[in-house]
Amino acid sequence: MSDMLAPGAVIGILGGGQLGRMLSVAAARLGFTTHIYEPGANPPAGQVADRVTTAAYDDEAALRAFADSVDVITYEFENIPTEALDLLEAHRPIRPGREALRVSQDRLTEKSFLRDLGLNTAPFADVTDLDSLKAAIDAIGTPAILKTRRFGYDGKGQARLRAPEDAEAALADMAGAPAILEGFVEFSHEVSIIAARGLDGQVACFDPGENVHRDGILHTTTVPARLSPSQRTDAVLLAANILNALDYVGVMGVELFVTPQGLIVNEIAPRVHNSGHWTQNGCAVDQFEQHIRAVAGWPLGDGRRHVDVVMENLIGDDMERVPDLARQSDVAIHLYGKAEVKAGRKMGHFNRIIRDR
Repeated sequence: MSDMLAPGAVIGILGGGQLGRMLSVAAARLGFTTHIYEPGANPPAGQVADRVTTAAYDDEAALRAFADSVDVITYEFENIPTEALDLLEAHRPIRPGREALRVSQDRLTEKSFLRDLGLNTAPFADVTDLDSLKAAIDAIGTPAILKTRRFGYDGKGQARLRAPEDAEAALADMAGAPAILEGFVEFSHEVSIIAARGLDGQVACFDPGENVHRDGILHTTTVPARLSPSQRTDAVLLAANILNALDYVGVMGVELFVTPQGLIVNEIAPRVHNSGHWTQNGCAVDQFEQHIRAVAGWPLGDGRRHVDVVMENLIGDDMERVPDLARQSDVAIHLYGKAEVKAGRKMGHFNRIIRDR
């Protein structure tokens, strides 16, 4: 393929967190070098990348220099300012493309996009003030959850409404930010599917994983997930539908609720995803290499699962478990190089290989 980047090319990554770190490691295995752009000093990705630019997203000179130093640009998080993307895209291709970011940066836009594709979502309504929130509650009912339309993750920017009387307090929690009300979905469990699409339109999906959350943060992902053969097929088809509609290039995480009425799409993430970390020890080609392959114009790899895996996040003081985990067989530890342990902070994860099922 003429658009394939040759080994030695430079992959630019916006964001220097753990996902950027693991993307850099995967890129290095394929012979690429990486350049991280990150406003914060001493990011985890900087420990393994070839080069780091420490600058704000409104530093036009730094953005131009970064773009001129790389062959393609990708990212590890969604909330990159539009103005920065405009400047970067004038110099180098950004993969996944801008449409995926536009859709995923705003929960209302995302839910509307999914609904227009004919996919099932939780009931939702735009909330701009108390009157619109009350109208949304009348239409959707309670319990429900009010979320900021932008910049929420790991349970942040959310308020639960158990009854209509909770409306004012929930709206106050949004601190004036535009919001969306989502109805609760009765589901048996949550699964996510990590899907990839190449520059040539090829689509490949990893096995769906079953997710368990604690305090709004992913705790474990187990593969295989509890799904019927038809549900597994549906998950793959809907993920491919989303990727193709966005003309997507790269890896995407798609979170789904399993209900008696079928699969309901919770949200999409246009990047490598926490619930795909199991692929590092369960597949010959993991999600990080798959993403690098896609954005570099390479053929997608074979993501078939060769073992069962349980991925567990190491959050905050879970780091105290590392010495014991290191003694256990069939456990692969992945630490992120973060200097300071904080409550609720993802410090690493481990993959436990399950051989006797």
